[in-house]
Amino acid sequence: QVQLVESGGGMVQEGGSLRLSCAASGRTFSSYAMGWIRQAPGKEREFVAAITRSGTNTYYADSVKGRFTISRDNAKNTVYLQMNSLTPEDTAVYYCAADFFGEGIAIRNWKSYDYWGQGTQVTVSS
Repeated sequence: QVQLVESGGGMVQEGGSLRLSCAASGRTFSSYAMGWIRQAPGKEREFVAAITRSGTNTYYADSVKGRFTISRDNAKNTVYLQMNSLTPEDTAVYYCAADFFGEGIAIRNWKSYDYWGQGTQVTVSS
């Protein structure tokens, strides 16, 4: 089992940047593919980005490709989401999630994740 704690959310103006962090407990962090999923008010949860267990491969939603970057540091049990060129459409609660031994394009499906953090609010004003 793994526990996830997100940080780094907040309010930013359109065009600004934020960096989200997700700290994981436990000693098997490298056994989990990690993802970021977001949910805007009144909308379904939406896959944002994912990274494989080793960090070799990354996947992005089309809506964030070229603006967001996911990375991980297995030595620090932490996954990051660097968000640049933010727009009001990026406003949502952002969740960090872990998929035990997840791999391949399956980790693009937010429903495949086993463990979730509590979420962090990101608000982008125009």
